[in-house]
Amino acid sequence: MEGELLEVIHFQRALRESKFQECPWVFFNEEGKRIGDFRKSWKSACKRAGVKDRLFHEFRRTAIRNMVRAGVPERVAMMISGHKTRSIFDRYNIVIEDDLKKANQRVKEYHLERLNLQNGHNLGTVQAQEAQIQFGDRPVIH
Repeated sequence: MEGELLEVIHFQRALRESKFQECPWVFFNEEGKRIGDFRKSWKSACKRAGVKDRLFHEFRRTAIRNMVRAGVPERVAMMISGHKTRSIFDRYNIVIEDDLKKANQRVKEYHLERLNLQNGHNLGTVQAQEAQIQFGDRPVIH
């Protein structure tokens, strides 16, 4: 653990030690007691921030999508998010149309690269646009 999260944990510990020495919780209410139902606090925070209809749980989904799109291995993202099974993790790692377009583009680039290698070189003398004109929209399979 590092960075801002570590700073928050250290701050909470210092606050607990100065005000509520007997409190076993990292996060607690104004009286040093365990936070019961988080939803009321969340709703108030959203109202103060000027955002409506946000569920706290949505941030878990956003965090997972951001980690996967940033290249964090899915197994690592599962550990960070606390998902123990792949099936539940996959419910959060939602595929959108842009993901499919990017995957399609990567496959095209891969095939064009393989075509260059198959022709005996990879010097980039056949540009991607030229190769697409030459072969049309047909996929290159080898």
